[in-house]
Amino acid sequence: MRIAFMGTPPFAVPTLAALHAAGHEIVAVYTQPPRPAQRGKKLQQSAVHVWAEEHGLPVRTPKSLKGADEQAEFAALDLDIAVVAAYGLILPPAILDAPREGCLNVHGSILPRWRGAAPVQRAILAGDAETGVTIMQMDVGLDTGAMRLIGRTPVDGKTAGELTDELAAMGAGLMVKVLSDLHAFAPDAQPDDGVTYAAKIDKSEARLDFLTGAVQVERQIRAFNPMPGAFFELEGERYKILAAEVVHPSETVTGATPGVTLDDTLTIACNPGAIRATRVQRAGKPAMDAGELLRGRAIAKGTRLA
Repeated sequence: MRIAFMGTPPFAVPTLAALHAAGHEIVAVYTQPPRPAQRGKKLQQSAVHVWAEEHGLPVRTPKSLKGADEQAEFAALDLDIAVVAAYGLILPPAILDAPREGCLNVHGSILPRWRGAAPVQRAILAGDAETGVTIMQMDVGLDTGAMRLIGRTPVDGKTAGELTDELAAMGAGLMVKVLSDLHAFAPDAQPDDGVTYAAKIDKSEARLDFLTGAVQVERQIRAFNPMPGAFFELEGERYKILAAEVVHPSETVTGATPGVTLDDTLTIACNPGAIRATRVQRAGKPAMDAGELLRGRAIAKGTRLA
């Protein structure tokens, strides 16, 4: 098929690679423009941009698709279909309608649950037992289009990073399958029941809230690993907890105050329960096991963490 691919972060790369490997004619790759990154603030190309250039695919980086010129250039590509995966720009009706078969999206949830920007993190925070990928026919709504194919996977104890990688690979395979026979995977309208919205993650959400209970704190740690990283502060320094185990899931520890360490091994009281950090990262330092951290920077029993 004659395809335009539209995506930006690493999540999108497996789908682009799978379409390329399947022999589809990728006539243009749309991605977000290079952004300042890291301490030097040098412009950095997106993961999709880098992959496309390495494989000789033409790349376009418009800041918006709302202009008439951009829409005319898109229409002139004479596309069978456009494939979208975490692109990051709104597609106006003129873009959605230009390809003969419209636009298909790789969405990281089982729709209609978790429409929106952060479905993986929200699924973990909510304690969902499973999540997945929906291949969706796009329309003008926010992830409201008809569904063509769904894949499922258990959330288990996965971090957002692990789950995102799994869903990226799953979505690539599902998209290739749908494109192999569009008629076999006819669009099916989303049900009205079960709609939830996955709001964009605000960095303030990453501060650990020990008042929410041990089970929820552990979910918070997994949901924000690798980014932005769930953290507490101690003496003005930020510590990210990258992994933790629930020590007491539901009972309140006698005499314990949420956010105060219960021993010298970074076991932290919650309300209810407690967690024990197993992997930690100090600001500006590499990640390490909690035991290694504590050998160099003791955090005594009774220490209050903010």
